[in-house]
Amino acid sequence: MSVISPVEGPAQADRRPRADGWRLPAWLILCGYLLVAVVLTWQLWADPAHRAQVLGTSIGKDPFDQAWFMRYAATAVSHGRLPALFTKALNAPQGINLMWNTGMLLPGVLLAPVTLLAGPQVSLTILLTLGFAGSAASMFWVLRRWGTGYAAAAVGGALYGFGPALRVAAESHYFLEFAVLPPLIVDAVLRLATGRGHGIRTGIWLGLLIWAQLFISEELLADTAVACAIVVVALAACRPAEVLERARAALPGLATAAAVMLVLCAYPLWVEFHGPLAEWGTPWNPAQFGNRPVDFVTAPSGMLFQPQNFQHFMTVTHQSWAETLSYLGWPLLVALAAAAIFFWRDLRVRIAAVTFAVLEIFGVGQNAVTIGGFRYPAKLLPWYYLHHLPLIGEILPNRLAIVADGAAAAVLAFALNRAAETARTGRRWPVYTAAAITAVALVPVIPVPLATASIVPPPPGWQAAFGRLRPAADAPVLIVPANSAQTMDWQAASGQPGSMVGGYCLAPRPSGKAAYCDHLGTRSNLRVINALNDVQAGEPNSLLPTARALRRTLKSLKAADFVAVTSSTSRLGRFLISVLGRPTVENGSVMGWRLKRR
Repeated sequence: MSVISPVEGPAQADRRPRADGWRLPAWLILCGYLLVAVVLTWQLWADPAHRAQVLGTSIGKDPFDQAWFMRYAATAVSHGRLPALFTKALNAPQGINLMWNTGMLLPGVLLAPVTLLAGPQVSLTILLTLGFAGSAASMFWVLRRWGTGYAAAAVGGALYGFGPALRVAAESHYFLEFAVLPPLIVDAVLRLATGRGHGIRTGIWLGLLIWAQLFISEELLADTAVACAIVVVALAACRPAEVLERARAALPGLATAAAVMLVLCAYPLWVEFHGPLAEWGTPWNPAQFGNRPVDFVTAPSGMLFQPQNFQHFMTVTHQSWAETLSYLGWPLLVALAAAAIFFWRDLRVRIAAVTFAVLEIFGVGQNAVTIGGFRYPAKLLPWYYLHHLPLIGEILPNRLAIVADGAAAAVLAFALNRAAETARTGRRWPVYTAAAITAVALVPVIPVPLATASIVPPPPGWQAAFGRLRPAADAPVLIVPANSAQTMDWQAASGQPGSMVGGYCLAPRPSGKAAYCDHLGTRSNLRVINALNDVQAGEPNSLLPTARALRRTLKSLKAADFVAVTSSTSRLGRFLISVLGRPTVENGSVMGWRLKRR
């Protein structure tokens, strides 16, 4: 059999990637990936410092949130140190544990020079572009390693790197869109399981990959671990004797990977689960994040051929624009099923197809589903029995679609490669047929460039007001409007204030359960701040809080300074002056009060 099986004889255990793996065709393909990535992000590149991508109909909170974390990492590097895993710069005076937040500390440190020179949004634009191109390139490299030709590997890499899951993730979730390492992690696990390469070197490589992914996205690392488990179980089920024979040989590599992980990951994981502000649980209800069967065939807004009524679809299904990750479309789903059936004897196709199917079933979550009028009880779904497990239960199952797209890309690439091999026997019709089916299947998943909008800069007088207030770096400052994500972006852009009350982040409640930082301690505080926000925004019928309630909230939040983006002649400004007296500083559209003497 000419196909390289994932389980080979001892004589082939040291097989390396193809010697011609990085010749001219490979470099042309990688350049093509980069070109497509730039096309998808070109509206950002038109003004990378002042534009962000649109989620649905407006800029979401995540671009502002991630800009803050990029600035946080760059500031630490500029002071000659690595970012601390605990900070009071957000959610003051309590602070946050960065291991419970999507801080992307590794990209933040690597892109620190860019952030310091050009600003955090430029770094995020670079990260987004490299996320597309790098994810496609890593899948291409892995597929080449496992025996596919250039064309098949190029198609597989493109489907993974520019497919619906990553295109939707790019609208808000940078930490999911930068999916460069999952294919490399799966490849390393498979090399250990099948005896390919040098066990110790592969173990070191696997440990480093896991450490790097931990500081990019811990959630995507968990999704990748689920995919690896499925791949290994599928391989063992297909070749039990050979895998069992290789198990002992794999132990040194696995032990090496575990040792590297222990050295590099022990402290950050200790901080996460036992350090300051350690948390448990999640502020979201994972049960609400399962894929519906209709999601697999309803194109999201990032596709070239999207339904005219997609916004209505989102309203009816009560889904988040950022979570519609599972779409592949009927043509591609049929093509994947046909590829699995026709090339089932190829072990690579079989394992990839099983992995894809199981991941997509897992992605449905733990809720009952209805297909064709028949209701399938939740107890028939495997995730129903897994979501009670520690850590696994905190995974949002719909996001498994990202690694599922990787498995789909592998099925398609291996099937195309098998069809191409028939050309050597003189039969060319299978190649032409497979190419035509693939082309038709991929048309519905062609992505469109990201839509963008201008970022609202810090209001006039912001920098001057803080220059006169001179808050201490650790002095909690309450800002109204308390639009936590927007004010985080202003903080990231200006460096002021050094410590902010609230924020779009996670921190533990008194019980230890993870919650949004902007709950501001108590419901009473939240009602007061929301009332000020409504008045500041000019909401009709908005009611001001009582003077007593405002003073109680400022005392409860231990605010050293209070800043309002408004004028002294506005309704909000007049109310604040009546309660707090004349502002310490008024500059442009910013008023500030020094509440505590220093």
